[in-house]
Amino acid sequence: MIPFNFEYYEPSTIQEAVHLFKVLDDQGKHPLYYSGGTEIITLGRINEIYTGAVIDIKNIPECSTLAIHNEKLILGCALTLSELHDSGLFPLLGETGAGVADRTSRNKITLGGNICSQIIYREAVLPLLLTDSEVRIAGPGGMQQVPINQIFNQKLQLRKGELFVQSITDTSYIHMPYTAVKKRKVSAIDYPLVTIAAIRTNSMIRLAFSGVCSFPFRSQMIEEIINRHQIPLQSRVEEAVNHLPAPILDDIKGSAAYREFVFKNTLFDTIRLVGGG
Repeated sequence: MIPFNFEYYEPSTIQEAVHLFKVLDDQGKHPLYYSGGTEIITLGRINEIYTGAVIDIKNIPECSTLAIHNEKLILGCALTLSELHDSGLFPLLGETGAGVADRTSRNKITLGGNICSQIIYREAVLPLLLTDSEVRIAGPGGMQQVPINQIFNQKLQLRKGELFVQSITDTSYIHMPYTAVKKRKVSAIDYPLVTIAAIRTNSMIRLAFSGVCSFPFRSQMIEEIINRHQIPLQSRVEEAVNHLPAPILDDIKGSAAYREFVFKNTLFDTIRLVGGG
C-alpha cells in the first residue's frame, strides 16, 4: 500500500501531458509521468518516492508506437519489456529486457520507465547506447530528437517536465551479431551483479554495461582495448578493468572484489560469444 494519496490524470496528447506537468508542478504537487507504475508503487511503499499527482501517458499514441518507418525502428516509451521481447523487432533489446525481473513484472515495466528509473541498473538503455539510437524528448519548448549518447550520462539527462517519448534506431543495427549476458548471485530474478550487452559491427565489437558501477554505461576506451586483436584476450580483459568510469559497485549483492571477478569472466565470455576472441 502506498502511504500517500495522489491525483490521477490521463492526457491524450503529448502537449496536454507536458502542460499538465507544468500546472501541477506550479501547484506544488510534484507530478510524475506514469506508464507501468512499478517504480512508483515499489519506492512509494518505502517512502523513497512521493507524488501528489501522476500523469498516465499510456493513451498517448506516440508513446505506444511500435513500427519501422524509413528504415528506422521507432519504439514508444510506454511499450512494456514483454511487448518489446515478443515483437522480435529488436532482438538485443528484447533479450536484455527479458532479464529484468519476472514475466509478470515485465508485463508492466516499460521502456521509458526502465531507462528513467531511479534504480541504478536501467538495462534497457544498453542496446540503445550500442546502436547510436536517438531519443525524442518532449518538453515545454516542444519536441527535440537527440542522440542518446549525448543525452545519457549515467542517467537520461531530462529537465523538469520533459518526457522521453520514443527511441529511434537504424534498422541496420538490429540484424548484427549480438549477445546479452547477465550474471546474478542467487535468484534467477534477482538484481544483477553484472549485465553486458554487445554487438559486432563490420569493424569492431561494441559493449555496454550495467551493475558493474552505480550506473549503466558504454565506454569507448574499453571498446578500443577489447578490439586490439593482436593482444591476447585475457590481457585485454585485465586492461579493461583499469578503465571503468567509476569505482566497482560494493553492496549487499556483492563486494567490489567479487564483482570484479564476475565482470572479468563475464566480459571474457561475452567477447567469445559475439565472435571477438
